[in-house]
Amino acid sequence: MRLLLVEDDPLIGDGLQAGLSQLGYTVDWLKDGPSAAMALASDSFDLVVLDLGLPGRDGMSVLDEFRRSGGTSPVLILTARDAVEDRIAGLDAGADDYLVKPFSLDELAARLRAIGRRQGGRASPELVHGEISLDPATRKVTRAGEAVELTAREFAILELLLSRPGEAFSRDRLEEALYGWDEGVESNALEVYIHHLRKKLGKELIRTLRGVGYMIPRLP
Repeated sequence: MRLLLVEDDPLIGDGLQAGLSQLGYTVDWLKDGPSAAMALASDSFDLVVLDLGLPGRDGMSVLDEFRRSGGTSPVLILTARDAVEDRIAGLDAGADDYLVKPFSLDELAARLRAIGRRQGGRASPELVHGEISLDPATRKVTRAGEAVELTAREFAILELLLSRPGEAFSRDRLEEALYGWDEGVESNALEVYIHHLRKKLGKELIRTLRGVGYMIPRLP
């Protein structure tokens, strides 16, 4: 999943970018309010982690404008502002969660997974489709109870498709989830990942919709 990280502290930002990338997120990192507002207005992200005390423009203002413009990406506020009034203001401005510094990466990751479950209307932490099961927390995939080894990008594609069965994802949408701003996109890479997933999990799992994209059909 593609995640926008907005954090001006270089030590925190560098650590979060590295840690979240290891957990399978595609992380784009910005360090000031105006850049964040521009990115949110012009690009799409599956998740946003937003600091409030940003140079140039306060994060609360960025969040408020994003929501007023119709932006729907889930937003987790990550800030040193720990007063109850600040938490209430952040949630009322449209944040989906609020985490106070200092924090642990494990807790942040768990909160991001919980946001993802709520967005998908799921109560269970696992994504299950027939004999296929994917656990976002442990990053394990099984087929009929047997473990299946996937690369990081294969896992990312499968997680996104399984999170919304019956919904078609365009090539551009899937590539956005796999590649950050600083990464080059190979012309046939997506097709290769889809081919490998079909080989490992069954050729009928992922359906190609010509001229549209890819989807995992809903089970009857």
